Formats: sequence, C-alpha cells, structure tokens
Amino acid sequence: MKNGKKKEKKYFFTTGTINITNYGYAFVHVEGIQKDIFIPKDKINRSLEGDLVKIKFKKNKVKPKGEVLKIIKRNKKKFIGILKINPQHYYNNSTLDISNKMQIICICNNVSILIPKNKSKKYKHDDKVLVEITRWPKKNKNPIGRIIKVFGKIGIYKTEIHSLLEEYEISNKFSHKIKDEAKKIFSKGFINFKEKQNRKDMRSINTFTIDPIDAKDFDDAISIRKIEKKIWEIGIHISDVTHYLKENSIIDKEAYIRTSSIYLMGKVIPMLPNILSDELCSLQPEIDKLSFSLILNINERGNILKSWIGKTIIRSNKKFTYNEVQKIIDKKKGKFYKEINILYYLSRKLIKKRLKNGSLYLDRIETKFQLNEKNDPISIDLEKNKSAHSLIEEFMLLTNQKISEFISKKSNNNNKYNQPPSIYRIHDKPDHEKILYLKQIIKPLGYSLDLKNIKSSINHLLLQIKGKPEQHMIENFVLRSMSKAKYSTKNIGHYGLSFIHYTHFTSPIRRYSDIITHRLLQNYLMNNKKKIKSIDFYEKKLQHCSNQERIILDIEREFFKYMQIKFAKIFLQEKEFDGVITGFNEWSIYIDLIPYHIEGMIKLRNIKEDCYTFNSNGFNIIGKDYKNIYFVGDKIKVKIIDVDLEKKYVILDWINK
Repeated sequence: MKNGKKKEKKYFFTTGTINITNYGYAFVHVEGIQKDIFIPKDKINRSLEGDLVKIKFKKNKVKPKGEVLKIIKRNKKKFIGILKINPQHYYNNSTLDISNKMQIICICNNVSILIPKNKSKKYKHDDKVLVEITRWPKKNKNPIGRIIKVFGKIGIYKTEIHSLLEEYEISNKFSHKIKDEAKKIFSKGFINFKEKQNRKDMRSINTFTIDPIDAKDFDDAISIRKIEKKIWEIGIHISDVTHYLKENSIIDKEAYIRTSSIYLMGKVIPMLPNILSDELCSLQPEIDKLSFSLILNINERGNILKSWIGKTIIRSNKKFTYNEVQKIIDKKKGKFYKEINILYYLSRKLIKKRLKNGSLYLDRIETKFQLNEKNDPISIDLEKNKSAHSLIEEFMLLTNQKISEFISKKSNNNNKYNQPPSIYRIHDKPDHEKILYLKQIIKPLGYSLDLKNIKSSINHLLLQIKGKPEQHMIENFVLRSMSKAKYSTKNIGHYGLSFIHYTHFTSPIRRYSDIITHRLLQNYLMNNKKKIKSIDFYEKKLQHCSNQERIILDIEREFFKYMQIKFAKIFLQEKEFDGVITGFNEWSIYIDLIPYHIEGMIKLRNIKEDCYTFNSNGFNIIGKDYKNIYFVGDKIKVKIIDVDLEKKYVILDWINK
C-alpha cells in the first residue's frame, strides 16, 4: 500500500430481480455474474419478493455481497398471508410498528403487513387471507394494508387449495358463458353418418383403456389384432378433442390460458369443462368415440413394418385400471389376457431398444395419500412403476415420437411455403457443473460417474442404488442435474429419451400443447397450407405452454408438500425414523424420512452430541469435539418433534447415526 492508504474496494451498480428467502436475507441474479449477489437481511431496503431493484455490490469469488439502493418496480401489491390477532404474544415488539390501532398479518418471506384494528374485527387468528398493501409511510418499518379475501384457517384442505390457486392466479371455476358453450357443444356431439364415412372404422377391433383407478378423463385407448404369424396391428387412439374444440372459440381461448389440467390430491382443476373432458371427449367404454390414431404393424422383435396416421372411430370394449392389468400380467389370466400379454411383450422390446439407444431410465416411486372425508391424509402408498404402467408409457412415447417424425418430414418438404418445421418437445444436455456436483455428492457413498459416458453411467448408477436407503435422494439429485424439457419449433432432440424427434400428442384433454400438435398434424394430412401459421405464431404459443407448465408443476409440488407436512403431524413424538441426509446449509441439515419420503429439518445448534459446523464445499458437516463427519447420503435416526404448517417445515430431533 502506498502512502499508508488502504485500497478501497470498487462498487458495481446494476439492476435485477430480488429473491427473498424464508430467513430474511435475499439474492439478486445479475447477467454475466456466475453467482447471485447476496443481500443481507438489513440491506433489502423495503424490497419485496420478485421486485425489480437497483443494487450496489462488491465482486467476490466466494460470495458477492450487496445492498438494495432503490425499488424500480414492485412485482405485486397483493400477498397471501396469515393473520395474527394480538401479535405481541407472537413477536418481539421492537422489530415491528405495532400500536393499539394496529393488528398484523404475516406474509411469507418474512414480510409483515400491518392491518388497522377497525378493519380486522371480523377476522380470526390464523386465518389465511389475501392482503393488499395500501401505503408504506417512510417512518414505518412495515407497510400498511387491507384484507381483500379470507380463505379460512391455515392447514385446512380447502383453505390451502384456494389460497394456492389465488397466489398463482389460477381460476378454480369456469364462467357461466363457457359452461353454456360447453353444453351447446355437448348437445351437438352426436356422430353423424358423414363423419363415420370419413374415418377409418376400428370399432370391430378389441380396444381398451388403461388408467389410474380415480381417472375420469380417458385420453387414450389401445387396440390390437393379429395380422399374420408373429405380426400384430397395434392402434394407439387419442381423443379427437379438436373435432369439438374449434380454434379461437371462447373455450379454446380459456384452455390456452389454463394450458393444462392441475392434479392435486383429491381434486382436479381441469383444462376443459367436465362435460367435455369427462364425457364427450373421454374414450369411455361401449360408446362410439372419435379419435386421432397411429396404426402400426409390429413384429415379434418390436420392429415397425408399416404405419398409418389419421382420423378414426373406435368403441372401447373395456375400461381397465392399472391394478387390474397388473393382476392379469402377473396371474397370466383374465379378460383380454392374450391381447394384454402381447402388448406387454412388445412394450418390453420397445423399452430394451430405447435403453440400448441411450435413453435414461428413472424408475421413480410415486407417493399417493389416502384421504379421509375431510381430505386429510391418513395413510400413504408408495407405488412403484409397474409393468402395466410401462406398457402404456412405452406405446405413448412411441406415438409421440412417430407423430413428430411424420410432421417434421412433411414440414421439411414444404419449406418453400414458410411453414414451421414442426412442434417439438425438446430436452437439452445436462448442465456440466450440476453433473460435477452430482459426482461429488455420490463419491463418499461409494458411487462414481464417467463424465465421458454420462448417460450410460447414470443408468448404471440408477441400477446400483435400486432398493438402497439413498435411492430416493440420489434420484432427486439426478433429476436436478437435468435440463428442463420445453416446447419449441427449433429441434435439438430429446436428450433424456435419446429421440431425434419428439412431441406431445397423446393427452389433448389435459394438455394444450397436444391440441396445437393435433391441429398442425391435421393441416399437414389435409395439405391445408392456408391454415398453417407462421413460425412466430407457434413459437409464441409454445413458449406460453412451457412457462405455464413450470407454474403448474410448482403448484402441484407445493400442494403435495402441504400434504406431506399434514401427514407428518400424525407422527409427532410418536416414534423414531430412519433418515437419509439430503443437504446442508450454514444453519440446518435436511433429512429424507425413508419410509415416507418426507423431508424434515434439524437446526445444527440443536444437535446435542457435538457442535457441528457446515463445510463450505456444501457436502458435509464436522463435529468440533469428536470430529465426526456427516455427508449427504449418510443414514441417521431421527424423531419428528414439531410441524410448522405456516412455513411448511417438519422439525426433527437428531438421535444418532
């Protein structure tokens, strides 16, 4: 240092969207900087989750640190929160502007909004509400607001569903106008003679649906008949929704906004009105139904000899559940045993080919809750992906692949008309840093990854962990290392499936992307160039579908987490559990409860056997006195000691390794 003066660190100024954690501190993502800028709790300067903010920060390789200088644009003024009556009993008054004239409503991410007492008399303690910020005086630490809507007491099934849908601006109901239009479509839904004449008639061929036991909308059916020795005709029949759903009609526009049906435990928020999704379009048994079909001739090796795509009329003979088909496969007898057995045999051939071609094979366990009359979870089922599931899944994957190949070929032949190349479901290569992180996570557990052959190495890893306590945890890390699939007119292939061409075609009752594909396919089949839109048109539609898909996944995950927390409450102080460590931060350890795959948390300071500190590499903690080291994936014993429905935490007690 010259002249004894310290060299001042240079500040940088930029803008970004702020993400506030449950602990009160925040991060701002800045383009061009690898790590997000850390904002301490006392430097967020009245910013709220999602606000566009101006910040100043110092560059630091370990943790760039900054502060909010200005809020450029508020993300929103309405928030979902929990009302607290007489908050003095729950909070330290010195941190809040509480007076005799105020009540308080607590908002997620540690934001608290004050409600005037004369405006909150009719509300109850622990009501979940929608509140709007009306003003934020400069002298106040907290904003002042008003209650717009009450959802009910926190933790109640209806309260959690309605507040969650409100938060994501999803409508739970259809308007009277849309319901009336759906009734008109239903009333005109009979199949006339001309329509039957224009379609391939498949009604004489054995056809059935295979779905979950609680399914009401049947998108797909499958038919099978023997053509000659060791050659079968397989028909994959998809509901012809676009025959009834006219483009740019009010129901079509509503379906586009919704983009997909939302499946919550005990409730479905459908993309289409029930009279269409569950009745008119649904491929119910013993009723003539209109479908869009892929007909394949397949030999005993699973090779496709011939294919046809077009409009059909079908009549399903039987509505099977997955469990019913599984029993037929296992016991080798039952209705349509011969047909189901051939389909199962061919599906195994298709799986083998797909895996040989480099497809990833995640054999996930699905968690389902049994609910009582109040829709509270009372028991849990961990369902493995059985043969009946994979049978249907393989034929749906094959259909989506073949439809994409057909459209792509047709569009490439017509590029002079400036038509879109196709509609693709694409999946990029995994992020290299995430794969390296996965490799480091699994190393202490005795597993490895070959970075030169990632796919085959991951498949080998998935086979190695099958049935092990760490299986669920490692599978989750594998999924996190993968890129997110999305829709696009630009094809880069599907990395996870190892398909060059792939689209979504098989679920038009519950996915709008499939409706777009149906319409484009029909225009190509009819050579109707005038109805095929520009690339920009399709790209805009597909971006919307991709964005909405992520939002709907967030809703379903968040509600599932609520169900897990509610279920965990049953076991308060009841017994010990085996758990697997899934992660760390500076204050906590996260544990997956092996029997139920529910994640809980233990504060480091609450572990009595030693004083543990977090290793900054993110993979382990170490004890100060006894030097015990715990890694991600280690198995320990824990007990559930508390459940926080507000913050959706399961609080655990550490027993031993």
